[in-house]
Amino acid sequence: MSAPENTIKDSYKSIHGPAEGLFKDNGSRFISFAFPVESEEEVKDIVSGLKKKYHDARHHCYAYRLGYLGDKFRANDDGEPSSSAGRPILGQIDSRGLSDTLVVVVRYFGGIKLGIPGLIRAYKTSTAEALDKAGTMEKIAGSWHSVQFGYDKMNGVMKVLKDMDLRQKDQRFDNVMCSLRAWVRLSAQEDFLKRMTDAGGTISDEPTILEEP
Repeated sequence: MSAPENTIKDSYKSIHGPAEGLFKDNGSRFISFAFPVESEEEVKDIVSGLKKKYHDARHHCYAYRLGYLGDKFRANDDGEPSSSAGRPILGQIDSRGLSDTLVVVVRYFGGIKLGIPGLIRAYKTSTAEALDKAGTMEKIAGSWHSVQFGYDKMNGVMKVLKDMDLRQKDQRFDNVMCSLRAWVRLSAQEDFLKRMTDAGGTISDEPTILEEP
């Protein structure tokens, strides 16, 4: 049975955790590092750290894709021939349907040029090994909502939270006004807003899309 056309896609795949891979060819070593990431700032920090740690390597090539839509991405050849390193790395991320994923491949030159086909194979193979070891997991896109409600509306508001099985935090209850924050997956937000309004709750902020905490 096919999903309704208006269903919002809010689940996507990422890697389970950091992992490493290695590929050798004619004396060159390609050490790959896969990381789950959530922002471009995090990417910069990781790449910078690897460049410092492996400062004697010839190249530090990388690619990443971010977000539940996968609409933020970059491929960097770091001095290798155009599209011979970053693109093969990104291609492996994309072939697995991953997002929130960074792969950095550190190359130690072995003295023999591999040619563009050889480089593509090396970066592709080393990336694949790291991603295979990292494993995959499902992530859910959603956000926290602040909800305010009168004490007399508590039963209705709490019933919505229970029925939708929503995670809560920052609860504040008194005899007049109450408040809390609820995490709602993207596909359920329209339903949540309607139910909460009907129950007498007020949503005070515009949510920012985040992955599930």
